Amino acid sequence: MTGISQVAIERLTLTDFRNYAHFALSPERKLVALAGNNGIGKTNILEAISLLSAGRGLRRASLPDIARRGGEGGFAVNALITGPLGETRLGTGYGAGDSGRRVRIDGTEARSSEALLEYLRVLWLVPAMDGLFTGPAGDRRRFLDRLTLSIDPSHGRRVNDFDKALRHRNKLLEDGGSPAWLEAIEAQVAELGVALALARRETVSLLQGRIEALDQLGLPFPRALLVLDGEFESEATGLAASDQEDLLRRRLREGRARDRAAGRTLTGPHRSDLTVTHAAKVMPAALASTGEQKALLIGLVLAHADLTAAVSGMTPILLLDEVAAHLDPGRREALFARLTALEAQVFMTGTDKALFEALPDSGEIHLLGS
Repeated sequence: MTGISQVAIERLTLTDFRNYAHFALSPERKLVALAGNNGIGKTNILEAISLLSAGRGLRRASLPDIARRGGEGGFAVNALITGPLGETRLGTGYGAGDSGRRVRIDGTEARSSEALLEYLRVLWLVPAMDGLFTGPAGDRRRFLDRLTLSIDPSHGRRVNDFDKALRHRNKLLEDGGSPAWLEAIEAQVAELGVALALARRETVSLLQGRIEALDQLGLPFPRALLVLDGEFESEATGLAASDQEDLLRRRLREGRARDRAAGRTLTGPHRSDLTVTHAAKVMPAALASTGEQKALLIGLVLAHADLTAAVSGMTPILLLDEVAAHLDPGRREALFARLTALEAQVFMTGTDKALFEALPDSGEIHLLGS
């Protein structure tokens, strides 16, 4: 991939992380398969890698729960990576009594996990996402926000600020706050909400373009059609950003009595949904078979990995938990071929070494617990 920096974890070390008192891995190739029995700790390794990025990781677990039982109440994840800024040491961890997780870059403490996005982007597909298309809209919004974060590092702060402003408005409504205070916080909600919505729409548009491009490769993963849907999105279509802010501010003002009775804000981008359609069958993804939903999700993640590399200028680290087990041999081989073409470092898990027999020369298998 011309002009794209190759990012790779050269060495990964875990201390008191989940079931590991100590674990070290030094991958030598791009495609890294971790094979072993259920419960051996394969997903724990992927979770540790996911914490080398912004946010709460692939399990969204509380920090004390990640610390090894019988340990001292904390954990540490350290990695030596190569990337756009050369060789870098990244570390994150939590100690008993800490208010949050700490991040260090080349030994210097960072203000937040967002600083890690300058060095690498970590994407994942895990079994917990199998119900994405049939589950609540909130799951799809979080999924879309995660996709957006990997191509727009400021998006995480944008989401947090919007959520905080929304909670503030809800509290003012509950407490009978003055109209002047409500006007001020609603202006903030509108500004942040429109910025949030525009970033999501941009991601959906760019991702759809990548999906269309990958479809031309003839991969055995169905093409998805993506739409960001919702009452606000429908009303805001075609409006300039400033007009969208005016619209949302007006809807918030008009809905105060209703929102006060409901105990929450019922208008805005926090009510939006990412709708996904199986293009070839013109069928909502939620109505597709389990196998088709899995294949749609894989196609989405592959397109997003491609988009992330193009926009960020560096190949992502891709985590695929138990993906190969759900694919027939043909699709499995096609997946490995596509992952090779991405030139990204990929960590995969599976219970059976045989699942990775079709790995190309760019792959290596680590047997855990042997």
